Amino acid sequence: MADTSTPNATSGNWALEARGLGKRYRRGWALRDCSFRIPAGRICGLVGPNGAGKSTLLGLATRQVQPTTGDLRVFGVPVDDPAVLPQVAFLGQDKPLFKRFTVAETLRMGAELNPGWDAAAAERIVRAGNVPADARIGTLSGGQRTRVAFALAFGKRPDLLLLDEPMSDLDPLARDEMSTLLMAEAVERGTTVVMSSHMLTELEDMCDYLLVVSEGRIRMAGDADALVPAHTLVTGVSRDGSLPPELAGHIVIESRVQGRQFQAMVRPTGPLPADWERAEPSLEEVLLAHLRSPDAPPLYTQGARVDAEGTQAA
Repeated sequence: MADTSTPNATSGNWALEARGLGKRYRRGWALRDCSFRIPAGRICGLVGPNGAGKSTLLGLATRQVQPTTGDLRVFGVPVDDPAVLPQVAFLGQDKPLFKRFTVAETLRMGAELNPGWDAAAAERIVRAGNVPADARIGTLSGGQRTRVAFALAFGKRPDLLLLDEPMSDLDPLARDEMSTLLMAEAVERGTTVVMSSHMLTELEDMCDYLLVVSEGRIRMAGDADALVPAHTLVTGVSRDGSLPPELAGHIVIESRVQGRQFQAMVRPTGPLPADWERAEPSLEEVLLAHLRSPDAPPLYTQGARVDAEGTQAA
């Protein structure tokens, strides 16, 4: 029988937990056989190219989309349990706000729709950006509208905040301001954040956990601090342009040949050749290598994956 207790950030160690999750449309699978865990209290970057399945995954987590296969839980409770809804806030690219409403009217609407509304927090976020309470939404700048949208999201006091590129239309200064706001509010409240973004440097600055999706499947999941050190950039000599025998047995994510020089991003399975140059890659380099190589073996850090029956996978 399903657990119907009210979920919260302390009711389980996992904010999101998927087992064999999949979604199929008429054109094919948008997500398939996705199993992963995101710990509570983390800021997780959701990374992948357009059409990878990121928006579908967020739609499943907000019940806007129904799964074809598998199971998704929020703080240990099935996502379709009514108790989950008040604990989750979602903010997408379009930031649907009523343009004719004033800022004050928008916040009052938030209070009417959310029983646990935190008026002080919502008003604080708006005031910090010097957004006039009597200004109509349609007259605000992109940064101001995004700030009001964040005020609505955090005013709900969510345990889980899902973001689908909400800052994609902002200039660099406004993006930096909103990123600072997001991190400050999330840390203060202990909110788990899952944010989809194409800005890899932004994710590197903000996120301590990663979920990488490509072609509808999970390619990497886990602590950013563990995912990056698992990779090494190596440079050596290739006699005929093929994979050098020195790298046999290692997991090669991506490689290129320039003349006789062979460069590769590898996950070492043992000692690397002593005469090869080695360097630690950046997070951006690791992410790009995996996104360019969707057939590379997936990588999960400890605890980030569960099998279809819900037991922790190695």
